[in-house]
Amino acid sequence: MGTVQEISPAATLAEKVEWLIRNLWPADAEAPRNNVETAAAIARDTGEDISSTTVWKLRTGRQDNPQLKTLTALATFFGVPIGYFGFPVEAGPIDDDLTLKALRREVEHGTVRPEVLRALVDLSPEARWVVDEMILGAAAADRHRRGAP
Repeated sequence: MGTVQEISPAATLAEKVEWLIRNLWPADAEAPRNNVETAAAIARDTGEDISSTTVWKLRTGRQDNPQLKTLTALATFFGVPIGYFGFPVEAGPIDDDLTLKALRREVEHGTVRPEVLRALVDLSPEARWVVDEMILGAAAADRHRRGAP
């Protein structure tokens, strides 16, 4: 996996789909190497016929208004609420929940050490604030280095 990047509530549908594929691919499904494998895994697990062309269009932003059944299949496969794709629900809690879910997967894969997270919880509020600021600063520097917004 790698470092979990947050997804902005204002992200495009293409960015949200790509985020799901990179960060919330089901642990029990083999990681896809291309859009054909991505579509096949979604179809196999949800029973919804989704083509590799549809996956490609969604990932590249060439389709920004897919059918509800396609979005439902994606939501089901990735275990996210349908509101993640922009239906009228509050975006903040959904995005926070997804970030936590992706972080848990990073812990399971050994990318983030669980003892580090436990140590963070045990810090005093003042020390936690210092660590929070360091993490936010490092994230901003990393985004700047990569040219991300």
